[in-house]
Amino acid sequence: MKILHLVSTVDPRSGGPIEGVRQSGLAMAALGHHIEAASLDPIDAPYVRDFPLPLHALGPARGRYGYCAGYVPWLRAQAGRFDAAIVHGLWQYHGFGAWRALRDAHVPYYVYAHGMLDPWFRLTYPLKHLKKWAYWPWAEYRVLRDAAAVIFTTDEERLLARESFWLYRANERVVSFGTLAPAVDAHALREEFLDAAPHLRNKRIVLFLGRLHPKKGCDMLIHAFAEHARETPDAHLLMAGPDNGNWQPALQAMAQSHGIAHRVSWPGMLQGNLKWGAFHASDVFVLPSHQENFGVAVAEALACGLPVLVSDKVNVWREIESDRAGFVAPDTVAGTRRMLAAWRGLDERARNSMRAQARRTFDARFAMDGMVRSLLDLLQEHASLAAVRSRSGRPMSARARVEPEEPAGEAASAQS
Repeated sequence: MKILHLVSTVDPRSGGPIEGVRQSGLAMAALGHHIEAASLDPIDAPYVRDFPLPLHALGPARGRYGYCAGYVPWLRAQAGRFDAAIVHGLWQYHGFGAWRALRDAHVPYYVYAHGMLDPWFRLTYPLKHLKKWAYWPWAEYRVLRDAAAVIFTTDEERLLARESFWLYRANERVVSFGTLAPAVDAHALREEFLDAAPHLRNKRIVLFLGRLHPKKGCDMLIHAFAEHARETPDAHLLMAGPDNGNWQPALQAMAQSHGIAHRVSWPGMLQGNLKWGAFHASDVFVLPSHQENFGVAVAEALACGLPVLVSDKVNVWREIESDRAGFVAPDTVAGTRRMLAAWRGLDERARNSMRAQARRTFDARFAMDGMVRSLLDLLQEHASLAAVRSRSGRPMSARARVEPEEPAGEAASAQS
């Protein structure tokens, strides 16, 4: 198949979805499929150069919404080369532009919601939610309604998505997200990381890997780790991730107030061998998020045989709990303390058993080959329908619509 991924940016600092595009794209290309991506990035951005798949950087885009005048004309001209297009994420112009360009085309488009319809955003950011309502009926609602399918990575995400907007219609499908296990020897990766961070050698590392963002519960983790540090003399917290909102100084002040600043490290975003080495060097992985669609880092930890401590707002918590691949608790300071205490209470034999189960859970539920098979099955199902409609001369959708040419001002800049 020839598949086009549509994303707002390929900047790896944007989070897990773009890593999923990169890894799944490479996996599909290895199977003989032709994969390309289009983004609203400026062509001279360094991460554009480093992206490993054929990429059309059509920006620079305008404003936070990412309006790009050349995007829709390019997509209309190029769409016929592809069997399917996949939109990743909501609330930016790459999705609405895909609707404008493809809604009456013979090429089906799909939308990966990536957790952006979770009602947590409505409850936590009510003013932003009101801004979204201002353009939901004529933009995102139509994007979802006319998609060949709206893809959710868990059934939990699918059910939660129905609670954000009363005006909602979508052909819902669940395709579990996946990732790749590192190909390099675990010992070599671990040593490479510890050589780069020698102060962590012989420490029991509690690893957080993700954006430093209030949604992720980083502040709760700092507070909870203070108790864990008192009970575990060789414990060390590794807070690895980009800090786009400049929250790190406040988090460091929290650690200082608990007297644990010297037991917390802030290496920034880890990539490549250093990221995988951090997983292999760690004692346990923690993600106490208030909202998390999937958590690519959770799957990556499991791939490395690393047990995970996750809140019950991480949408794969049921799988973790049922497999006993880690511990689950509410997204509170008390809940995070409880998970760390549960891990601390295991003897080494029980920890090794959980490490083995972590890898089995990854292989059974979150390996990339399973995701690729499921996604290809879905795309091929609709590609057959598209071929029939193409021969009959009928477009994928024949609804009469009124099409606005450009989003109505900055009301469209609300972000999830």
